[in-house]
Amino acid sequence: MSVFSSWHSTGGSACHTIRPMILEGIVTSLNANGELNIAPMGPIVDESLTWLQLRPFQTSQTFRNLQQRPYGVFHVVDDVLLLAQAAIGKLDSPPETFAAEKIHGRVLASTCRWYEFEIESLDISHDRTEIRTRVVHVGRCRDFFGFNRAKHAVLEAAILATRLHLLSRDEVVRQLSVLRSPVEKTAGPQELEAFELICDHVADVFTLTPDS
Repeated sequence: MSVFSSWHSTGGSACHTIRPMILEGIVTSLNANGELNIAPMGPIVDESLTWLQLRPFQTSQTFRNLQQRPYGVFHVVDDVLLLAQAAIGKLDSPPETFAAEKIHGRVLASTCRWYEFEIESLDISHDRTEIRTRVVHVGRCRDFFGFNRAKHAVLEAAILATRLHLLSRDEVVRQLSVLRSPVEKTAGPQELEAFELICDHVADVFTLTPDS
């Protein structure tokens, strides 16, 4: 069944559409030497979460790792400081992890839920690879914190920080200014630290590339 398939009741009063969505989280993968890579990623999923479609760039370490070892772990997290650090490559020390259940991988100890996956197909015909995976195990550590505007703002800022090569300085500054408002209104210490870390990173990048 296509992920875009839908059904309609014969009475015409009910309609349900199955459509894909993007779920932001963190993927852990191992290289041939067993070294851990931690990368924010938003796979395409559906509500069943029985499969994930990853779309890493072929220049990424995640792509290289998954070519070498066709399995990994996707994490649903609310630790936006870890997500921000991973997004801009400023993980000073590896976070705590434990062994996955069904694959040879590592699970982030701070995760809310995790999905161990194995690759079913890999399409490298585009710069952004399409990797279809099957979820082979689901685990849970704790409850998701809940909806918090500051956490979501940090998530958007982290995504923005990975696209600095595509956007002008003025556009990035404008978007960060918009995101700062919910952070200042609703953040806890972790969210404040994460947002300032991203802002400092953006300032450093544009200082090094003054023509942007």
